[in-house]
Amino acid sequence: MTLLSGRIVQSISGFYYVEAAEGLFECKAKGSFRNKKISPLVGDTVVFELNGEKGVISEIKDRKNYLMRPPVANIDILFIVASVDDPKPNLYVIDKLSAFSVFHGIEPVIVFSKCDLASPEEFLSVYKKSGMKTLCCSAQSREGTDEIKELIKGKICAFTGNSGVGKSSILNILDPALLLPTNAISNKLGRGRHTTRSVSLYRIGEGFIADTPGFSSLDFENTTERIYKDELADCFPEFAEYTDKCKFGVSCSHVTDKGCGVLKAVSDGLISEKRHENYIRLYEEVKNFKKWE
Repeated sequence: MTLLSGRIVQSISGFYYVEAAEGLFECKAKGSFRNKKISPLVGDTVVFELNGEKGVISEIKDRKNYLMRPPVANIDILFIVASVDDPKPNLYVIDKLSAFSVFHGIEPVIVFSKCDLASPEEFLSVYKKSGMKTLCCSAQSREGTDEIKELIKGKICAFTGNSGVGKSSILNILDPALLLPTNAISNKLGRGRHTTRSVSLYRIGEGFIADTPGFSSLDFENTTERIYKDELADCFPEFAEYTDKCKFGVSCSHVTDKGCGVLKAVSDGLISEKRHENYIRLYEEVKNFKKWE
């Protein structure tokens, strides 16, 4: 018996495919994981016992984060792709996804695609003070694609965005071998309407892209995805500088409270009014969630 370590790159019907320095191995998980009510996830770094050509996963290394829907671990970056035109971006969806990302310890990177069709300045101005990376990208001119390649190096990344925003075109530039269909939802990466729980990692250059259906159907009503009202402000990075200036401290909702430092920053143009409007909309969505439910 040989002990090896590697990363789970695919999970299908109870079988885990682990990429190690020695190759790709099909593994099962030890029954003890079931007793502890945990299970390996795609993205996990694991130790497995190799018997012949098959393995048994015996240890899951510490995770930096994990999600149950989609079921994936150790995501470093979520690229949130929105086109500047055809279709126009939905900033509320962007802000909901970025809040979810920050909450789970995943870096959100906002990519405005199709920048050859229209100016992105209107949308860039909303995010320039957000504390989040924001890129302009064009599959036609290849603007921004080198920057995306650089960000992917050594990372596990996922792409999300509505159908037609150009995810497949961008991914085809990053790795032409993917041969993803364009002008439609890809069946390989970045699926929008599918709800399958299958997740896979695909190596692109020096990093991985996760095929993670589920982000586009994000629903805070689902208890595995919930952000509670007292946690929401922390998911808007630009609020941090001003929350300690609130008259009522941690009890401030940053919605209508008098003496709110965040509201003053919005009034002074230091925080985007549109971002704050979307914060209020999200606050209304989560304010009645109870942690004991």
